[in-house]
Amino acid sequence: MARRRFVLFLVALSWFFGLFEASSGDADPIYQACVEQCGKTGCNFTSPGNSIDGPWYRQEPLYMQWKQWDCLSDCRYDCMLSREGERLKLGYKPAKYHGKWPFKRIYGIQEPVSVALSALNLAVQFHGWVSFFILVNYKLPFRPNKKTYYEYTGLWHIYAIFAMNTWFWSALFHSRDVDFTEKMDYSSAVALLGYSLLLAIIRVFNVRLEAARVMVAAPIIALVMTHILYLNFFQFDYGLNLKFCVAMGVLQMILWAVWAGVTRHPSRLKLWIVVLGSALAMLLEIYDFPPYQGLLDAHALWHATTIPLTYLWWSFVRDDSEFRTSSLIKKAK
Repeated sequence: MARRRFVLFLVALSWFFGLFEASSGDADPIYQACVEQCGKTGCNFTSPGNSIDGPWYRQEPLYMQWKQWDCLSDCRYDCMLSREGERLKLGYKPAKYHGKWPFKRIYGIQEPVSVALSALNLAVQFHGWVSFFILVNYKLPFRPNKKTYYEYTGLWHIYAIFAMNTWFWSALFHSRDVDFTEKMDYSSAVALLGYSLLLAIIRVFNVRLEAARVMVAAPIIALVMTHILYLNFFQFDYGLNLKFCVAMGVLQMILWAVWAGVTRHPSRLKLWIVVLGSALAMLLEIYDFPPYQGLLDAHALWHATTIPLTYLWWSFVRDDSEFRTSSLIKKAK
């Protein structure tokens, strides 16, 4: 009995210290005292960029003031760097401050690596869309009614708009995390996932009739719009949003994977690589670790993995348009 109590005591003790270690950095009394003192004495502006509520000659141009680096933000940033330096000397691991890892700003940009990778993703999406547009409009033959043989051309154009919009807001959100950029980033991501699921259903099950497409789209659009409105105007529930996005992402990956397994599509290998790569990339979102040198974290690495996957994805879309066009022409003959 005494031994069991001792074991339980050790478990409770380790649980207690685990909670202590897991507490966020902004709960640190030393950090809080630093921010309070900074707020009383005024900002020292040691961080890159200027405040937006100081004298006019120290303010940033109007087109840069969207970042909202005010006195409190600068105090938190300077105190975070100072406290993290002290913790590093004592051998402690980095802690989160206000829900975020301690990133180092570059020219006032909050997460520079994620911003750069988001911009690269936007560029790859644009390149993929343009290459697809050129292929279906200038290289592949048209029907007698001057429309493309590929039945999903318009759907992929809309997909490109959703995808580019998502990466645009991702770049802004990682540049500066404020309420507006956060909501736009999350809402854009949800909209893209919802439309991607709709597109997967239509392509996998070869839904060609407009009435049938409307019947498939209506409940998905209603569900996605309800979720976005809930996040923006009722409660921004991170846990619920994560489950919602994971459910839509996993469902469409299953659809594509099963379809690639049963179809004789010539580019099914590309599709398998994209599905498998996307599934493995999701692990980076689960395995969260502190940013290396205050710049590179798991989320940034996830952004990096989506660049080659996006390029391969649009390659599959082009192959699919050629394959379907060739098949329909043969049937017409």
